[in-house]
This record gives sequence, structure tokens and C-alpha cells, in this order.
Amino acid sequence: MFQRIVTAEEGKDPSSVIRNYQPRACPWRLLHYFSLFVLVGLGLLILSMNTIRYFGVQNQPVHKSRPFLCLEEPFSIESRFSTPSSLLHAMSDEELFWRASFVPLMTTYPFKRVPKIAFMFLVKGPLPFAPLWERFFKGHEELYSIYIHSLPSYGAEFPPSSVFYERQIPSQVVEWGLMSMCDAERRLLANALLDMSNEWFILVSESCIPIQNLTTVYGYISQSKYSFIGSFDEDGHYGRGRYNKKMAPEINLTEWRKGSQWFEVNRKLAIDIIEDSTYYPKFKKFCRPTCYVDEHYFPTMLTIQSPDLLANRSLTWVDWSRGGPHPATFGEADITKEFFKKILQNSSCSYNDQPYSLCFLFARKFAPSALDSLKIIASINKTLHMQPTYRKLNTETHTADKIWV
Repeated sequence: MFQRIVTAEEGKDPSSVIRNYQPRACPWRLLHYFSLFVLVGLGLLILSMNTIRYFGVQNQPVHKSRPFLCLEEPFSIESRFSTPSSLLHAMSDEELFWRASFVPLMTTYPFKRVPKIAFMFLVKGPLPFAPLWERFFKGHEELYSIYIHSLPSYGAEFPPSSVFYERQIPSQVVEWGLMSMCDAERRLLANALLDMSNEWFILVSESCIPIQNLTTVYGYISQSKYSFIGSFDEDGHYGRGRYNKKMAPEINLTEWRKGSQWFEVNRKLAIDIIEDSTYYPKFKKFCRPTCYVDEHYFPTMLTIQSPDLLANRSLTWVDWSRGGPHPATFGEADITKEFFKKILQNSSCSYNDQPYSLCFLFARKFAPSALDSLKIIASINKTLHMQPTYRKLNTETHTADKIWV
């Protein structure tokens, strides 16, 4: 009765009031169903994973994870920094010089290192005296490495048995008397510096021949306190007369030097040459064709930076007695015993600050026609590749014992 009166007073449907006061259904049953669904799903997932692992992988070969480096290819720290089998690469000069300028901070090496001489051949094309050089290098593979810079259009055809096989570096066109000549020499140095075994660097040409054996050359260079690059102050038109005042203040007239293009430098000086950015722009801009930059750039720069490391002479004999812009060239008729006696016996110089009579290890310029006569003298009379008394290479320290006794 009370309920009916209230409904009448509020003007509402009695059935709606009754429904509002009915208690709601408990959600626990819904949670129970949801939990059961999740548990069944997890069970099926675990069961399927175990089934795949057992039936799908059991009969398949197991591939273990590999490190980043390919294990099939032999790798060692020595092989990474030693002479590569191929000298071809796609680096620009800028990239090459940057890579070659790396210097280890530690003085010891984590591998067996035998210091080598890098023979750098700056040529236009063929090597007419390759047979003489082949004989020179034979049997001393652990003491040398070879690099050839030729015209890009020249394709060498040395047989696989030759020491010159695949020893050409990426090259560019070279013009005599221009900076491209020094660029080629720096390119040779940079490629040779990539091999950490190379300790000394010798520049030779296609008209150059060795006049001592390689053991003598190795001992002479390895025991020297100095690098062999000519550097002298010359008055007159062909010396100081080529100096340009615009090179100052980096290069003053009193620092201007001249020397032979054919040099030998140690590893430190080689790095100094390729990383130079102070003197190179001055020579490129102001040492124009009549200046003959290849005769002044390296002698001047190294005299300013490292004068105490230079012997101030070249190891390559040349004859300037005939005058002119080029040294004398010798052909077949010039090749006699007396000719080489004049080179080998009538000379005096300083070696490690002491007077010495053996001054030249190489000679130039020789015409291709001289090859047969040179081969005869080298094989019969042994005038070439003369061998003084020396001790063998010390295999424990990997350095040459002092050879001059």
C-alpha cells in the first residue's frame, strides 16, 4: 500500500520503480570465462612451440652463429698490414694519403716484421732493364717490395713468375717539370706506406740500373743514419734564380734547395712528404715549368723540417758533364769495363760521417740498346752487382748486421 502511494504521488510507473531496486548480476562469472580463455590460449601456444621445435628443427642441421669476420678466410694482423697480393684500389689521392699517414703509437709490432726496401719505379711504360732487375731481386724476397707508376694507358704484360707481376699502382698522367711529377712520387710513397714492413723507399726510373747486389744495397741503407736525398744551396739562374718571393714566409730564399729527383728516404720522411699541406700549395702555385719543381720541392721541404736526417747526396750516379737540361744517356757502345770502373772506383763521399769510397748503388741514364752489353758484363765479368765483404741478415732481430768490415 505504501509502495503504491509513493508511485502515485511521483507519477511513475510502479514496474520501473521495482526494477530500479533489483540487485545487479555479479561479474565474477564473466571473469571466470575470460580467465579460462586466456589459460587455454597460452596452453595451445606453448604446445605449438614445442611441437615445431621437436618436429621441425630436430632433423635440420644446426647453424651456429658466426662472428662478424668470415671464418673461412684466413686472417691475421700481419696479413692486414703486409704487402697485398694486388695493388689496385679505388681510393682517391686524398683518401690514399690519409690512409697512408697512419702512424702506430707503439714502437713494437705484434707480428714478425722484417724491414723491407720499397723499390718505386716511376716510368712511362715498359721496363727495358727488367732482366737485370730480376737478377738483382732473385732470392731476396723477404727484403724488398716493388711498386710501379706508369702512364694509365700502359698495360704491363709481365708473366706470373716475374717480380714485376701485378705491381702497378693506380696511376695518373705525369708531365716532366710539373707538379704532376711530384704527385706521382707521393702516390708511390703512399701506396708503399700501406705495407707496414716497408721501412726505406727508393725512387728509380726505367733508365736506371743497379750496380751493386741487393744484399749490399740493403746493408748500406739499413745501417745508415741518414736518408739519401740531394739538398744543396746553388747560386745562379738554375738555383736561387728559380725562387719566387711569393713563397715567403713559408719558404725563404735562404731555405731554397736543389737536389736530384732520385732519392731514398726512411719511413718517417716518407710520411712527412705525403702529409705535407704547408709547402705543397706554394710549390704548386709558384714553382712553374721553368722552376722544375721535382728538383726543389722535396729537398727544400725536408731541409726545413728534418735537416739532420739528410745525407745531402743521392745514391744514383748520373753524368752531367755534357751539359743541357738532361744528363747523358749511355747506349751499347758506352758499356765497357772501364766505364763501370770509373763509376765504382773514382768516387769519394761521406757515410755515417766518415769518409767512404762506395758512394753509388744505382746508375742512369741507359738506353734500351745497352741491355745486351749490360747482361754480358753482369753475367761474365760481374762488374755489376759487385759484392763486398758482409755478414748475413740476423734472423732473430730481423735487421742486417753491419756489413762494412
